[in-house]
Amino acid sequence: MRQFLVYKSSNKITHPTMKMLRFRSPSIRSLDQEILCTIRLLDDSEISCSIQRDTKGQFLLDHVCNHYNLLEKDYFGIRYVDPEKQRHWLEPNKPVVRQMKSAQQPYTMCFRVKFYPHEPMKIKEELTRYLLYLQLKRDIYHGRLLCPFAEAAYLGACIVQAELGDYDPEEHPSDYIRDFKLFPKQSLKLERKIMEIHKNELRGQCAALAELNMLQRAHCLETYGVDPHPCKDFTGSTAFLGFTAIGFVVFQGNKRIHLLKWADVSKLKFEGKTFYVIGIQKEKKLVLTFHTSTPAACKHLWKCGVENQAFYKSLQIKEISPPSLSCNECVFLLVSGRVAKEVIEASSKIQREPPEVRRAQFGQSRSFNSLSHKNLIMNMEPLVPALPSTIEYEEMTTDNGKISLTLHTHKQTHSQALQPQTSGKSHGISLIYNAVSWVCS
Repeated sequence: MRQFLVYKSSNKITHPTMKMLRFRSPSIRSLDQEILCTIRLLDDSEISCSIQRDTKGQFLLDHVCNHYNLLEKDYFGIRYVDPEKQRHWLEPNKPVVRQMKSAQQPYTMCFRVKFYPHEPMKIKEELTRYLLYLQLKRDIYHGRLLCPFAEAAYLGACIVQAELGDYDPEEHPSDYIRDFKLFPKQSLKLERKIMEIHKNELRGQCAALAELNMLQRAHCLETYGVDPHPCKDFTGSTAFLGFTAIGFVVFQGNKRIHLLKWADVSKLKFEGKTFYVIGIQKEKKLVLTFHTSTPAACKHLWKCGVENQAFYKSLQIKEISPPSLSCNECVFLLVSGRVAKEVIEASSKIQREPPEVRRAQFGQSRSFNSLSHKNLIMNMEPLVPALPSTIEYEEMTTDNGKISLTLHTHKQTHSQALQPQTSGKSHGISLIYNAVSWVCS
C-alpha cells in the first residue's frame, strides 16, 4: 500500500484547528446540508451527485468509477480549480467541502487520468484502456502529447479508425478527415497522411484494437503522461516541469532538456515559490531550483511530484511516524493507495465478465469538428507562465523508508545548469507547451 505522511515546516506560527474554526459560520455547520457536484468525464459528458459537508473525496471518485463499472481505478483522479484559479487533485481522504473552500456551488470538477500506466498493454480491461485512450486523445488535441509528423499521422489514423471504422468511399467524401479536429495545428499535409494510413493500414481493425494500437504508439513518446507545470529556471528562462513513470523531466519549448530518473531523485521540496529537486547524476549531487508564479502553484507542483514518485518508484510504502511537531507550522499530506506494481498485480487477478464499453458516437466526440470550442484551440505563441484559465475545470522522497523534507537555502551551483539531453527525435509537428494546453486536458 502507498501510504505515508509528509510534513513541510515553515516559520509561520498558527494553530491548524483554530485556523479552521475561525472561518466557520452558522450557515455551513450542518452536516446534513446537501451540495451538488457536477463531474465532467473524459468524453465531455457530465454526471452529478449530491454530497454533504463531511463527504470525502473518495466518494466522488467511487461514484464515477461505479458509473463506468470501473475496477482499475488507481490510475484516475478528480481535478478542480479553486477560486484563485489554481489547479488541484481532489484528495480522497479529506472532505470535499474543505478542499473546495469558497468555490461557487454547484462544484464543477473533471475526471481525468492521474497516473499514466507505464505499459498500457498490461491493463487488463478494455474499459480502462478506452478511458486512457480518451485522455490521450485530449492530450493530443491540446498539444500536450508532442508528436513527430509520422507519429502524429499514425495516432490520428488510429483515432479515425476507432471512431469511423473502415474507410468506405461511398460514405466518406474526399475531405472526410476535416470533420475531425485532432491536433491544435492540423495541416492539409497531415490530413492527407492520416487518410492514407486509415485507408491502407488500419482496415479491418475494430475500435478496441485501434485504441490499443494508439496506446502502444503513444506511450513511447517523450511527453506521454507529462502534466506540464510552468515555471522559471535559475537563469530566468521559462521551462515546464513534469513527472512520468520514468522520472522527473524538464521541457523548454518542445524539447526535453533534462531527465532525472526516480532512482536518482533523493528529495523533492518547496519553500514559498521555490521548488527544489535534489538528486544524484554521474555520481555527483545535483540541486535543481525552479520558481513558480505563486506559492500555491509551487505546493501543487510538489504534491504532484510526491504522489508520482510514490506511485511509480515505490514497491510498497508503509505509513511512517510523523516527525516531531516542534515546528511552528506543518503542511500535512497523506498519500495512500496502491503503487504501480500492486495495481498491475491486482489487475491480473480480475475475474469477471468484461463490462460494456459505451463509446461516444461519431458526432458526439471531442474529435468532431462541429464541437470544437474556439476557446480550446491552442495558442501557439511562445511560452508565457500563467495561471490556469477556467475554460475547463481540471485541473519525498524516501531514505531508508523515512521522509525527509527539511528545507534549506541552496546556493546555485554549476549543476543547476540544465544540460540538453534530447533523444535526437525531430518533431515534425512543432507544438509548444503553453498555458492553455497546461490547463485544458
